[in-house]
Amino acid sequence: MNLPAETRLLLVDDEPDLREPLAEYLSRQGFAVVQASSAAEARSRLREALPDLVLLDIMMPGEDGLSLCRHIGEALSVPVILLTAKGESTDRIVGLEIGADDYVVKPFDPRELVARIRSVLRRAAKGAPPPAEDELLEFEGWRLDPLKRRLTAPDGAMVSISSAEFRLLLAFLEHPRQVLDRDRLLDMVQGREAHLFDRASITRSAACAARSRRTAATRP
Repeated sequence: MNLPAETRLLLVDDEPDLREPLAEYLSRQGFAVVQASSAAEARSRLREALPDLVLLDIMMPGEDGLSLCRHIGEALSVPVILLTAKGESTDRIVGLEIGADDYVVKPFDPRELVARIRSVLRRAAKGAPPPAEDELLEFEGWRLDPLKRRLTAPDGAMVSISSAEFRLLLAFLEHPRQVLDRDRLLDMVQGREAHLFDRASITRSAACAARSRRTAATRP
């Protein structure tokens, strides 16, 4: 079954021989595809309208895909699938660590890419169900807006977090009085991106959750 046409993809690749036929194929599968041939053009497209998912080539002239991936993860929280060459294993690892949700190695079967797109979109939908318009999660003066995926410090400053960090923090805050072991956390955050949670991310989110539990315990 095709996804509805309003599912928007941004395809970023500097090779027109790959980008254009792939965009045509994805359009036939029911996606609305916007193309960009560089990171600079992609940034412009992102300012115009946010897609539901970004397909991002790593190796591009000028700003590379890893730098753009970091920007998307920190500022926009849009799911990203990296398009990588076989010899870029280190770049794939770095990409996953900075917030990419999946990767596909070139050359790839377009049907596999469609399956991965659908999988990432399903995980994103499960990991962040639409909250009420005014719902905020507060702890020790911090505020997390699940709808906009924004974390605000007690002094009002916006704190950048990746998609992976957002899902992990949300899992802790939605279960403030529960002990969450690793397996349960992996189930909550749904799937392949679970391994993105390095020790620093877990420690930081756990500290936030601990403060939230202490605050809840002192309330009447």
